[in-house]
Amino acid sequence: MRLLHLTLCLFFLIACAEESAPRSTANIKQVLGGNNTTGFLRADSPRLFEFPEDHGLHAGYRNEWWYITGNLYSAEGRHFGYQVTFFNVAARAPATTQTRETTVTAASSSWNSERLWMAHFALTDVDANSHHAVERFSRENPGLAGAQLNPFKVWLDDWQLVGTGNDFPWHLKVADQELSLSLNLNSVKKPVLQGDQGLSQKNQAAGSASYYYSLTRLQTSGEITVGDEVFTVSGNSWLDREWSSSVLGPDQSGWDWFSLQFDDGQELMYYQLRNLNGQSHAYSQGNWTDAAATQRLISPADINLQEQQWWTSPAGVQYATAWLLSYQGRQWRVQAVVDAQWMDLSFQYWEGAVNVLDPVTGSVLGSGYLEMVRQ
Repeated sequence: MRLLHLTLCLFFLIACAEESAPRSTANIKQVLGGNNTTGFLRADSPRLFEFPEDHGLHAGYRNEWWYITGNLYSAEGRHFGYQVTFFNVAARAPATTQTRETTVTAASSSWNSERLWMAHFALTDVDANSHHAVERFSRENPGLAGAQLNPFKVWLDDWQLVGTGNDFPWHLKVADQELSLSLNLNSVKKPVLQGDQGLSQKNQAAGSASYYYSLTRLQTSGEITVGDEVFTVSGNSWLDREWSSSVLGPDQSGWDWFSLQFDDGQELMYYQLRNLNGQSHAYSQGNWTDAAATQRLISPADINLQEQQWWTSPAGVQYATAWLLSYQGRQWRVQAVVDAQWMDLSFQYWEGAVNVLDPVTGSVLGSGYLEMVRQ
């Protein structure tokens, strides 16, 4: 489901043609609905996924992103959560009508690209009870921003996700003033195809969907720098990949997205779409991945979410920072490690690291990330 609201930020970048976007007040459905899709490809039927090729850019769709989150720990037990996202949106449809997508390689890069790029970097320092978030924007060209295969690379300026050839290990490097990370990522499970064989339908309209896969457990190690301190860290990360041209319907207003990694080697992803009354929408869905990477689709009837604790944004909007999640006869408390993991960027939203707890004993059973968007 991830970070569809980034389209809003880039929508303003297109309109203003500036290096940074103004504070967004746009209606989310103006950008993520079925309008303005003429000439773009649509996610309207299942497709064959191929790896590592599908780690690259898919030409012909309006937007696409590489979204990485993780929970990392130093040898002394200091806990960090991080988020790095590379996102692009096409300012215009391709000049010629396309009937099929093309996975872009380095040789097809162009200085005259219709794509615009944005990247987000956020770091949560649990011991310091702090959260920092920054963003960058760029028009696509080989020197500034883009994505390629042969070798795999996604970048905006010196923020980069780079592969060894076209596959793992990957290296993620991001730095901003006194915060930086340099991490090595290795996938220990095959990609999880979300929805119907990777077609994630968001409402009843044909084409209101995305192609969506996840790498649910990336073994991660490297360094995080905070000011003058350098921490050697290790842990797990999660990658979400989506591309689409339209998603939200007129009866949808936001979502809650959970990516949970349990200490027993299993994972749960669930996104709760919200209707205009703030209630769960019928097209909410998710996926359970066991330790052997066997997958099970989760429907709204399979899961129950109860909000238990809230943080209020500067604008007075409440975001649930503790949830009771019930699935298949099991219950967990999903608890934010820091309440104010507020993404105060061009488009404001709540996104941050969480612990997965036994609701009775309070013992930690896993960790993950939670994203909440309200419109």
